[in-house]
Amino acid sequence: MATPLGSRCVPATFQNLSLFGAEVLSLSATLVTNYSASVPAIDRFTQPPVEVQNASFCNITVSYTHPGQNDALVVEAWLPATGWNRRLQAVGGGGFVAGRSDPVYSAMSGAIADGYATVTTDAGLGTAPDPTTWALLSPGNVNLYDLQNLASVSLEDEAIMAKSIIKSYYGQPPAFSYWNGCSQGGRQGLMLAQRYPTAYDGIAAGAPALHWNDLFPSMQWPQQFMAMLGQYPHACELSAITSEAISACDKLDGVVDGVISDVDGCLTTFDPFKTVGRAFHCTQENRTLEISLTAAAVVNATWQGIRNAEGAQLWPGLNPGTDLTAGAAITNCSSGTCVGVPLALSSQWLSLFVARDPSFDLSRLSHAAFDWLAHQGKQRYDSVIGTDDADLSAFRQAGGKLVTFHGLIDQLVPSKGIEKYYNEVSALHRDVHGFYRHFEVPGMGHCLVGGPSGGPLKLFDQLRAWVENGTAPEQTPVQVTDLQGNLQNRIVCPYPQKPVFNNRSCAAVAEARCWSCSRRVTAL
Repeated sequence: MATPLGSRCVPATFQNLSLFGAEVLSLSATLVTNYSASVPAIDRFTQPPVEVQNASFCNITVSYTHPGQNDALVVEAWLPATGWNRRLQAVGGGGFVAGRSDPVYSAMSGAIADGYATVTTDAGLGTAPDPTTWALLSPGNVNLYDLQNLASVSLEDEAIMAKSIIKSYYGQPPAFSYWNGCSQGGRQGLMLAQRYPTAYDGIAAGAPALHWNDLFPSMQWPQQFMAMLGQYPHACELSAITSEAISACDKLDGVVDGVISDVDGCLTTFDPFKTVGRAFHCTQENRTLEISLTAAAVVNATWQGIRNAEGAQLWPGLNPGTDLTAGAAITNCSSGTCVGVPLALSSQWLSLFVARDPSFDLSRLSHAAFDWLAHQGKQRYDSVIGTDDADLSAFRQAGGKLVTFHGLIDQLVPSKGIEKYYNEVSALHRDVHGFYRHFEVPGMGHCLVGGPSGGPLKLFDQLRAWVENGTAPEQTPVQVTDLQGNLQNRIVCPYPQKPVFNNRSCAAVAEARCWSCSRRVTAL
């Protein structure tokens, strides 16, 4: 039986859809009924898991082009046939994927379950999981239109189309519009705040992959460092040093729970070189090894961040406690000889877009040549996809609200990148706390992947309350799995505040009520 709005789920309902600078090629409208799905928190970032039960929604899929650019983009919107909450929630992508992928569809399912109309875009890249199929028109010639679509253009298109589609279907525009994404989706959210400040009222951006031309060389740096050494440590050596760091630095925050909260303090007090020669059991190889000087040097280089040939830091590194074997410092010793395993994200960016040669060999670069390659990326693409403009004046004046969050043991994107961006915004806007708040999550990996800490699953609802009734998020709850495997309730605070345990008035470390936010650097 059709729902009340089901009869409107036909192409004719959306015949007035138009977009300046674009030409609609095709539009389909399909009523989806009895739709059910299990949506995990890992696909929602700032919202809890949810079960979708027998939902009905109108799927509107629009194909369009920017005349003269020979591109073909797709925007896909899902509109609840019943129970619409009069709000739009757009969902961001991941990696080199703008949207329209299984994790994005899962997130959209969660949005539908909560009553939101929701939307995604493929930015004209189709279903490609990486840029190998579209980055180059020919050797030496980057597909700049597709790159621009990924970087920014498709994001404005998507917002305009979604609001028009919603108005055509429901007879009214959304009362409020929100963005929710992590990694690439986090970068997209910041690009929207910077370049299209009226597109969304509220933006939740996790682990934003901004500063691409600093980020990708920094991802490649541990591999470059090992190549220059000509030596590659066993993965279990890196894990052993990480365990030593956690053991030494866990107590710096006053609570022993397997989580390093004071990463800066750990960098100054723990020396990986002092672990050289310590024996440990390597589980992967089922034998006892000793931590090598090479392993200590690789860990130190990864923590300290990318350096140029003159020794100057170009970008911050990953934090102590991070699982380096799941990110930039991966090695493979299965053949008996250890070799490096570069991340596809960084190697594809540097070879396809910067060197503009899919066969470019990144493994044989001198330090000076690596520096030059990184510098070329900044010259060519900072204005295209850097997403590092700290001037959020227009977003602030439009009444927009922005929350970002980042796990302190992110395996891919250094947390100090978004910290640097927040500080730059703060330097320009003395009232930054009135429209933008950033949360650092100790013990959490990249976009909720890895680590003993869960994600800030109440943050999206807090963002909505901030937008709609002015209630700013003063703290947000997280759960931590302690060393005994027990769940502990904690809080994280808006940067630069830190969570402090109120040990004089409360004895329950595992209860969020016993924690508060303070500007004291020696928090907890």
